Amino acid sequence: MNASIRGGLAVLFSLAVLGVVLALRRLGRLRQNATFAPPPTDRAAKLAGYRLATFSRRALAWLFDFLLVAVVAVALELGLALRSSHTGSVNIHFDPEHSLLDVVMIVAYFGLGTYWGRGQTLGKRLLRIRVVSLPHEHLSLWHCLERALGYAASTLEAGFGFWQYFTHPNCQTVHDRIAETIVVDSRSGTGKSLAETREGAPPYK
Repeated sequence: MNASIRGGLAVLFSLAVLGVVLALRRLGRLRQNATFAPPPTDRAAKLAGYRLATFSRRALAWLFDFLLVAVVAVALELGLALRSSHTGSVNIHFDPEHSLLDVVMIVAYFGLGTYWGRGQTLGKRLLRIRVVSLPHEHLSLWHCLERALGYAASTLEAGFGFWQYFTHPNCQTVHDRIAETIVVDSRSGTGKSLAETREGAPPYK
């Protein structure tokens, strides 16, 4: 394949990526004011009308959290490698697909962070969004770990599980449905406040 053909394919690929990005951005705008439409249960009915988190806020929160885990994992692996290296030369990289330690750190951070943060990791707290359980009044440790493990399912097939945010009526991704959660906007002035439910009690514990 000569250089001109490769250049043409590169241009076509770039245009295709740009088209997909613009289409997703347009879809995101159409759903930026989405509110939760509950199934017929008492617990879900309490959450009716809460403003759902936008895709951009969820993506930025996830990216912040993922980069934080990567930095900590690389620092930890570098320290361990330097202690065991006799030459001072080490090769460190963050690779969740091939490193069990990296996978454990990701699951531990997202699982424990969501549990201890009452639905908020550091990234979600920064972006002011929160994970809320649909069937339960509080998020258990298992639900949080289950949701963290569900990220693996969402990343399959080019991240198709994440893009289901745009097709699900309540903006749930695959890992949301696995753990039976939604992600809501916790900022004031964005629909019903998360500070209280209709009965005046927090929708999470």
